[in-house]
Amino acid sequence: MAALVVANDGKPLTPEERSAEQARLDRLVSQPDELRRKRMQEKADTDRTLRIMRALPDAFLYEYAGEENGLPGIGHIGDPLVKLTFRPNPSYRPPSRVEEVLTGMQGVILLDAVHYRIASIDGTLFKPVSFGWGILGHLNAGGHFLVHQQEVDDDDWEISSMALSFMGKVLLLKSLNLQSTETFSDFKKIAPDLSFAQAVELLEKSETANLEHHPASGLAEKK
Repeated sequence: MAALVVANDGKPLTPEERSAEQARLDRLVSQPDELRRKRMQEKADTDRTLRIMRALPDAFLYEYAGEENGLPGIGHIGDPLVKLTFRPNPSYRPPSRVEEVLTGMQGVILLDAVHYRIASIDGTLFKPVSFGWGILGHLNAGGHFLVHQQEVDDDDWEISSMALSFMGKVLLLKSLNLQSTETFSDFKKIAPDLSFAQAVELLEKSETANLEHHPASGLAEKK
């Protein structure tokens, strides 16, 4: 992923912050090892997400709870969404600590009945969950996540928003406080063979165009 920070707390970056951001991108473009480490981290994050997704059919018990229609940012607008409540399957045995969090999770999931996709999943930890036999750490009860997906092109689905809120401890001592809210919009297709350097160039051109379009605010949209 190529990303360019253009504002913090609604305020444009200072010249020093902008210089540091440009230096970060330059390192990724010019130093293959830096880019390789970034790709490895992103692949590890993706692999963990896929492991969670593959575990969903076995980790939970589901009950039908009605239907809703797709809305902007949630599924395909107008498509029927099947609503299911879920709770832990008592017979499920997580194969690793990655899936351990599912044993204390319950919530609601919306499935697009036309495209067979997850449109929304809303889960809450109703009890504390330990991982690594409690030695590596635990998550407190009350943790919550909400993820929306939408169809952005013909059968191409992307996350439109994601909110995470978890607290706990890692290695019994270090406090964990994860609070994150992300919103994604204005999706545009790019060439499938686009290089990372070309992606950075697109971001910089987009920032320049946004600044010219909104000179008073001095803000560009984060891509």
